Amino acid sequence: MADNKHTQEQEDLGYIPASPVKRTLAWIGLAYALILLALTTWFYFTGTGLGNLGPLLTVPGLIGLGAVSLVSWRTAGRPGKKTAIALAAGCWLLALATLPIGIAGLMSNFGG
Repeated sequence: MADNKHTQEQEDLGYIPASPVKRTLAWIGLAYALILLALTTWFYFTGTGLGNLGPLLTVPGLIGLGAVSLVSWRTAGRPGKKTAIALAAGCWLLALATLPIGIAGLMSNFGG
């Protein structure tokens, strides 16, 4: 009876909520959308594009990959606990190492 009521409530809602992994990926997509908005706005106001942004553009993806591995482990149990933590730590350390290189590349656009 309880299972039938739960199924009926989901049908009444008219939608199936997204999984936590999909919501995490949506936040990563939002970060990249805001970055592209800033780059487009910069181009329209100055007439010049910004270069040397490759390392800086990898940072949201690396942070997001670490978050996705942890969220996936917590919700689905895959990958294993040690693997998920190692992957998250590796991604976040790589993002931390890439951030100064990316900031230096960004600042190279404003040098005289």
